[in-house]
Amino acid sequence: MTYTRYAIYYIAPEGPFAEAGAQWLGWDVIAGAASAQPSVPSLQDITQTPAKYGFHATLKPPFRLAEGTTETALAKDFNALASRLPPAGADGLSLSRIGRFLALTLRGSDADISALAASCVTELDGHRAPPSAPELARRRKAGLSAAQEQHLIRWGYPYVLDAFQFHITLTGRLNDAQIDTWHAHATAHFGPLPTPFAVDQIALVGERQDGRFELISRAALGG
Repeated sequence: MTYTRYAIYYIAPEGPFAEAGAQWLGWDVIAGAASAQPSVPSLQDITQTPAKYGFHATLKPPFRLAEGTTETALAKDFNALASRLPPAGADGLSLSRIGRFLALTLRGSDADISALAASCVTELDGHRAPPSAPELARRRKAGLSAAQEQHLIRWGYPYVLDAFQFHITLTGRLNDAQIDTWHAHATAHFGPLPTPFAVDQIALVGERQDGRFELISRAALGG
């Protein structure tokens, strides 16, 4: 498989939580295949945007490979990094509103997981090609702070390091009238969320030619 971009994700281990996420979005990032969604009217519409990325939290945002590197070299450094990083965790997950979206976010301290994400961003950055001018312009349309602009220039994405928030996106943009309804649907679908919440492995994923992401490999955190 030839991938257009790569990323480092948290992906839930195989089991009920991962299955619930795949069913909600209609895309199984682990299997690289469609998953049957519940028969909830308009669910396909409101999950169309996050579905292509799969049920995940981004640790290092999607990037194209830099000139002179390869997927094999990236995978080698990915595995080496995982072997050095300690597992991280938080008190649990909560279903939250982030702007116009619904997402699963951390309860309790996010310091350890944020440090894990920062290591993924910085230590694998030699494999990242610089963003194109259109990509930079698209990011700047959001109205970036000075710090976010610096992150965009240095790391290719504005919401990293001190601007990072761990989250598992569940919907596209919703209007105010939709938020409560979809919050209720998601609460019923997922049931009790992981408590406590642990990240003991990371995932290397690739963007396929059709724009959907799939798992390439996992690596246990061994630090």
